[in-house]
Amino acid sequence: MSSVITRPGVPAPGNAGERRGPQGPAGDAIRAEALVRQFGGVRAVDGVDLAIPAGEIYGFLGPNGAGKSTMVRMLCTLLAPTGGRALVAGYDVAAQPGQVRLRIGVALQEAALDPKQTGTELLRLQGRLYGLSSRELTRRLADLGELIELGDALDRPVGTYSGGMKRRLDLAAALVHNPEIVFLDEPTTGLDPASRARVWSEIRRLNQQLGMTIFLTTQYLEEADELAHRVGIIDRGRIVAVGTPAELKRSVGSDVIVARVDGDAAAARAAVAAVAAVPGVSGVEAHGGELVIAASDGAAAISPVAVALAGSALTVRDLTLRTPTLDDVFLELTGSHIEPANHAEDPS
Repeated sequence: MSSVITRPGVPAPGNAGERRGPQGPAGDAIRAEALVRQFGGVRAVDGVDLAIPAGEIYGFLGPNGAGKSTMVRMLCTLLAPTGGRALVAGYDVAAQPGQVRLRIGVALQEAALDPKQTGTELLRLQGRLYGLSSRELTRRLADLGELIELGDALDRPVGTYSGGMKRRLDLAAALVHNPEIVFLDEPTTGLDPASRARVWSEIRRLNQQLGMTIFLTTQYLEEADELAHRVGIIDRGRIVAVGTPAELKRSVGSDVIVARVDGDAAAARAAVAAVAAVPGVSGVEAHGGELVIAASDGAAAISPVAVALAGSALTVRDLTLRTPTLDDVFLELTGSHIEPANHAEDPS
């Protein structure tokens, strides 16, 4: 799997567990070439190139209105491209949508659930539509029950569910046929921290044990950082950066060690001058009562800094290490912080 940061310009019915169908170029599970979607005079997606290898968790980030949802809907065959081409599981989303749909699972932001069905009825119908036998369905429902933890609520009409319960049921419906590729559009929005952690664990299991390719859009930056092998950032319809979370964070700056001292930090600068010779340390600056040390590997540099400060005459109030975050990356590339949507529904 490529880990280089890049910027613009530079299963069949009856056997849901079977991995069939041709791979895309170079083994890509998802591939887009100059993909465009236009609404009137507005290009919501503007010439996007995308290559996601089979077995990867790909995090997709972008500010509101950047083109995330439009991109996902095209890849899921819910929206026809205006231009360009996209292959999912080796099939063209425009010319072969049926083949694509057999091999993907989709959980979008707005759950399309029949309020009159019970949870069990909905999951069984979803499984039968994909050709699962009654025995296979029973086994899958037992497995998924551990994930969604709805208990007796599965026998109640979906219309009685809270917002969080509906999201968990929709996630189970996307996974019931054991798909080859899963599109998860903000799957943990509205979930409490414990439920979110369980979903994270299941996403890892699906990827590591079953080899599923997962296309994950999220407004939780820690979610992308925790789960994604690579992250793509879209802004104004174009991909502005792609790389591993670590690479993207390194691209916007060094780690920073900040020492707060009693008195003038300039007096401590001389005490830690030798630290500047440590490999990876790019500078030592004093600002009032703070000493700031920039380093490519702050974790390795913090110990020499602490030793040097211990030998100085100043009293050190605290010593902290700050590493760049995906929010820093997002801010530099898009000019704004990512803002999770507010959800008024009961998350339980």
